[in-house]
Amino acid sequence: MTVHLHKHDLPPNLDFGKSVAIDTETQGLSLVRDKLCLVQLSSGDGDAHIVQMNRDTYDCPNLKTLLSNEAVTKIFHFARFDVAIVQRDLGIAMNPIFCTKIASGLVRTYTDRHGLKDLCRELLGVELSKQQQSSDWASDELSEAQLNYAASDVLYLHQLKTILTGRLLRENRLDLANACFNFLPARATLDLSGWEDVDIFSHTMRRNN
Repeated sequence: MTVHLHKHDLPPNLDFGKSVAIDTETQGLSLVRDKLCLVQLSSGDGDAHIVQMNRDTYDCPNLKTLLSNEAVTKIFHFARFDVAIVQRDLGIAMNPIFCTKIASGLVRTYTDRHGLKDLCRELLGVELSKQQQSSDWASDELSEAQLNYAASDVLYLHQLKTILTGRLLRENRLDLANACFNFLPARATLDLSGWEDVDIFSHTMRRNN
């Protein structure tokens, strides 16, 4: 594995092919308070590219071009948060999307464990370390441990997509999954607009918590 760290933007003409695995790191998990710090990407070749954002300007034309390219599928785990934070801070919507967490929820109905660590362990036999999960991602200087952790969140998403797509086809749920994926930009807009904890499909519209 090689981890490439880029300051503020991707280099020009970097080709990720027809699909790119994406994850983000933020200062926290609040869509109101916490800023986007890193965007991690991989083409599925075993290497990772990490963009350390300029949190004052978010001036990253090459990254924005890639993320808004509708000819490239964006693979996430828990896309709902990443799509929202990118939409908020970079001002772009992303399509098409594949979310391994949604796919897992539709086909791994024998468990309620749909975290990335759980998927990698069961489907790939890979143990992910979450030691750096709570970390200062806004730091100007990132440690090797932080970079390796951030990279690990995108290195296996292509493999997981392949396996989960096979299971979606087996269970005749691929169309349902695609409908969920297509709804994610709207779900992100709802989250950013104040409906993050309200189920608008419920008759009573009660908060989820």
